[in-house]
Amino acid sequence: MTITHKITPHLWFDREAVEAAQFYISIFPNSRLDYVTVLRDTPSGDAESVAFTLMGQPFQAISAGPLFQFNPSISFTVQCASAEEVNSLWNRLIEGGQALMPLDAYPPFSQRYGWLKDRYGVSWQLIASGEPTDDLPMVYPSLLFVGQNYGKAEEAVHFYTSVFKNSAIRSIVRYGPGQTVDREDAILFADFLLENHRFTIGESAFSHDFTFTGAISLMVNCDTQTEIDYYWERLSAVPEAEQCGWLLDRYGVSWQIVPAAMDEMMRTGSPEQIARVTQAFLPMKKLDLTALEQAFSAA
Repeated sequence: MTITHKITPHLWFDREAVEAAQFYISIFPNSRLDYVTVLRDTPSGDAESVAFTLMGQPFQAISAGPLFQFNPSISFTVQCASAEEVNSLWNRLIEGGQALMPLDAYPPFSQRYGWLKDRYGVSWQLIASGEPTDDLPMVYPSLLFVGQNYGKAEEAVHFYTSVFKNSAIRSIVRYGPGQTVDREDAILFADFLLENHRFTIGESAFSHDFTFTGAISLMVNCDTQTEIDYYWERLSAVPEAEQCGWLLDRYGVSWQIVPAAMDEMMRTGSPEQIARVTQAFLPMKKLDLTALEQAFSAA
């Protein structure tokens, strides 16, 4: 099965995954709830898993206990057609949340932009960018390199675009004189594609009390075991972190390397089939597509 969306952001909540998904689809245009399922008897107990789409960008989320906390190391940029659309989304997302960069004009960057943390701790960057000029989703992940990762953003862009096919570096903008603490070659903003999915990355030398965590991971949907093996070999950099298809790369970013068929299993399977698949993948590090298919189809 070949799928359109190769990379899907995944959000880890304590207990609020379905509630958060319903909140997001109520305020973002052209959005929908795709499905909800329950993974039984995981190490976190019964865990609700939800798939949803915001403005053409698929997401998945899980309620699996308070293991991770959201922070701004990965936020989601939302390109809006107008300042009015920015204002509308801001007014809904800021309820119970917190402004990280106040809603304002930031010329020449944008005439209307703001960065906030919503009531669940997820970070959003809202920007008025006019009508879209391409077919890419208007919501996409934005990575912030700080601490030990500062100075490595350009290296990361070249690394990721070397690993993923259908990739391109669209632009790299560096800090100008006096704009950053100690180096003018640091990356203010880089825009790149991985498997035709848009990403941005920036870096900051200022002190921040956060880094990448498993609260937000990036799911790579693979058609074959060969493809699973390919991404696992190139991305996994911390062997002790490998579990249930999850890995950490050399920068600490969490990825899930999963068979695309697994989404179909969770979407269409009976409770018994989903339970068998869940118990099959829980002991695995790198996922075994054949074993998961056998668990799903077992009599």
